[in-house]
Amino acid sequence: MALEKWLNFITSLLNTRTAPKHFFQMKQSLTCTLRSHYNVVHRDHISRLHFSTDGEILWRLARASRDLAQLENTSMEKKKQLTYEALEFAKKALEKNELSFAAHKWYAICISDVGDYEGTKAKIANAYVIKEHFQKAIELNPKDATSIHLMGLWCFTFAELPWVQQKIAAMFFATPPSSTYKEALQYFNKAEEADPNFYSKNLLMMGKTYMKLKNEKLALLWLTKARDYPARNEEDKQVQKEATELLKSIKRG
Repeated sequence: MALEKWLNFITSLLNTRTAPKHFFQMKQSLTCTLRSHYNVVHRDHISRLHFSTDGEILWRLARASRDLAQLENTSMEKKKQLTYEALEFAKKALEKNELSFAAHKWYAICISDVGDYEGTKAKIANAYVIKEHFQKAIELNPKDATSIHLMGLWCFTFAELPWVQQKIAAMFFATPPSSTYKEALQYFNKAEEADPNFYSKNLLMMGKTYMKLKNEKLALLWLTKARDYPARNEEDKQVQKEATELLKSIKRG
């Protein structure tokens, strides 16, 4: 189907009660189309999507916008624009349906992404908000491995927060956000239990966390799994590279 007709069809679905069902069936096509053709799509098509009142459509648009921002050939200016656009979609999705685990998950992800443009203070100031929405996503869908992994990543980040950033955090909170490597490991393990081998980075983080906990045997096990994970995209390749370097550092030690 030609891009113009396809987008018009998607736009027409926004005004029907059956939109969620049809959109769910075509979500992969929408993402692929946006990835391949975004630069030739006129802004009025995207603007029409902004007016959607369906939460299921909106969080998927947040994900699609974020995916576009992550592409290597996306300019820095466009990355920033898409990052903020993704947050707006996610925010609207959450407003439409507070019981959607995916809306909570993508809202937290997008807030974190925006923090990259607003500096360390903003990122730390949003820490509890991000944690709250990841935990809500897990509460609403305990089997979603990605939400569980991201909560583990949150814990890992604050377990190794540099001293300077700890001081900045203390400026915002009476009790600054904190965590431990053991807590992070619990989440990474739960993610793996929910969906084994679902994500190369979860394998990597398992290995890195065991390194922090001085458990060389299990660190080697999980880093080897991360290194040997089939590379399906650029992130997988980066995971393989980092896992390989960490394995070398352990063997040198």
